Amino acid sequence: MEPSPHRVVVLALAGLLPFELGIPHRIFGRAEDGAGRPLYEILTCGLAPGPVPTDADFDIHVAHGPELLATADTVVVPASYELGPAHEEGRLTEELAAALAHIRPGTRLVSICTGGYVLAAAGYLDGRRATTHWASAAHFQRLFPAVRVDPDVLYTDDGDVLTSAGVAAGIDLCLHIVRRDHGAAVANDAARRTVVPPHREGGQAQFIERPMPEPQLATTTAARAWVLDRLHEPLRLTDMARQEAMSVRTFTRRFREEAGISPGQWITGRRVERARELLEQTELSMEQVARESGFGTAQSLRKHVQAALGVSPTAYRRTFRATGGAGGSGAIPPSPDGPSVDAGSLH
Repeated sequence: MEPSPHRVVVLALAGLLPFELGIPHRIFGRAEDGAGRPLYEILTCGLAPGPVPTDADFDIHVAHGPELLATADTVVVPASYELGPAHEEGRLTEELAAALAHIRPGTRLVSICTGGYVLAAAGYLDGRRATTHWASAAHFQRLFPAVRVDPDVLYTDDGDVLTSAGVAAGIDLCLHIVRRDHGAAVANDAARRTVVPPHREGGQAQFIERPMPEPQLATTTAARAWVLDRLHEPLRLTDMARQEAMSVRTFTRRFREEAGISPGQWITGRRVERARELLEQTELSMEQVARESGFGTAQSLRKHVQAALGVSPTAYRRTFRATGGAGGSGAIPPSPDGPSVDAGSLH
């Protein structure tokens, strides 16, 4: 008998942001196995069945009440502008506390943007690293001193509790969860179906100086495309800058402004992603995987995969193969928020 899809229950609270409410449905709903079967079942509940007001000029109708939370493998709390005491005093209302009491021990908890206030007010984030929208980070830290707030990252992964920054960072976090559960190939396919970038590291900065490059300024897009075709080759910063007819100094500054991380960090992340796909989908030896992904040697491969994923390449392959790429929550160990960068990533 085929296993049931992993159930994701999204908690819709009054004042929710429709865009962020839709992120889990869109990303998890596009994740499929090799036979085209859905890997997740996504349902929505409220504090009671019925209409839930949003921050827009319409309400949404939710068919399920909080009892649905007891059936969840993963619970997602999107942002809301009407969190009341959770946002103002760091405590839950009786109604919200009663709803969260339905969540079974061991259920994976996820917040998007200010949804983290709910998890923090419930005590789920005490002693853990977490993030929220950069504009709320200082207030969040004052209200919840037991939480280790990191205001500069897109998302955090603490195993069974994950948090994201605002708006589009929720997409990055959901793709990270799919990648963690089912591997890079499934996550990349879900990203392609949604027409979004397949991977931004959690450690990437929230606030990028120029999120959308000004039209009159050259961007680094051509250089990145050039790199992706040559990950297995030695890569030099001078060659990347040449693709955009820039000096190295200008290119490095522009790349960081546009991507939020350095060229070396970005390349290392892409190489780790390539290594993951090879470990998941091929029988290549570690030396071959290292060469194909651009790390050169098995030792370098081990160093970077361990730093990025928290496990060795051999353990990653063994875990993925043991679960058939669909191991449910935590099948693949959680990764730190972004890979480390070796000084030799660029020459």
